[in-house]
Amino acid sequence: MTLAAAAVMTATVAAAQNLDAGKAPERLFADGCATCHRSPRGLAKGRFSLTLTWFLKDHYATSSDTAKALAAYLESVDTPPQAAAKPGAKRTAPHPPKPSQTH
Repeated sequence: MTLAAAAVMTATVAAAQNLDAGKAPERLFADGCATCHRSPRGLAKGRFSLTLTWFLKDHYATSSDTAKALAAYLESVDTPPQAAAKPGAKRTAPHPPKPSQTH
């Protein structure tokens, strides 16, 4: 009887392991989201970090930490790139200092 109890406890502990623990958010996306979403861009757009984390935890992630990491990743790829110069815009060099006038 003790052997059976030990087997049940071992199976329960094995089932409780988080297989996503320690994975990079990019890997989490590739393994769990890329089947339906071709790109992570736009998935976090207009969502609050906390509500996105809750949603991921409730529907897709295996733990709160995994949901938090995935939410942070989705938000990071949605940040707009630094403003680049518009095509055709002229770059102006700084003007040299005016010579001092002494009398």
